[in-house]
Amino acid sequence: MMTAPAHAELATWLVEAAEAVSGIVTTQHSTPLSRSYLHPVLGQLAAGPEVLAALADRMEDLLDEELPTTPATLFTLASYASALGWLTESLSELTQTVDALATMAGLPLCPGASPTTPAELEGFDLSGYTPSDQETVASLAAEAALPPGLYLQILGRALLAASDFTEACMEIIGALSEDAHDLLKESVSFVRLGGEGPDSLPTLVRSLIARMETAR
Repeated sequence: MMTAPAHAELATWLVEAAEAVSGIVTTQHSTPLSRSYLHPVLGQLAAGPEVLAALADRMEDLLDEELPTTPATLFTLASYASALGWLTESLSELTQTVDALATMAGLPLCPGASPTTPAELEGFDLSGYTPSDQETVASLAAEAALPPGLYLQILGRALLAASDFTEACMEIIGALSEDAHDLLKESVSFVRLGGEGPDSLPTLVRSLIARMETAR
């Protein structure tokens, strides 16, 4: 068993995890015009699995090191594991949404299958848009081989999915940073089940518990 890590080292692990999650949010991904309706989510979808795998590998490495079971170490590992679980859940939800959007756009689920041509939304009318916006929407929809109304619907849902995923990532980043700050601010001598502060459960753990209680 190795020597107990210093609080600064433990805090660094959480800060590095927060920086990795931040990279998902800021990643940009080139998108062909034929798939422009998925542009809001493609960067996150491309970067998310790689970051998640790297964080999971790091967690395995930390567990393999057989760290001393001090309160500060347990606090850190609990925060790290919660971040990993929350990111996994959020990325899974994003992936499912993108699959559903691709299906709406008529993209085949099976490789080699031919795409279908979806119908326009009932009652949709571009006349309410400015001439410039009409031209833009019509052009983008034509490039994507979609009716304008459906194109806008899919794009809107992609924007919403990207926003939800970004919000989850920002909560994870903020909680990891707060836990790192608690480790640096003062010694964690024991871990309480309730309350807040460096001697309580990590911020991420309390956030996840609160989410589960709200969902009941």
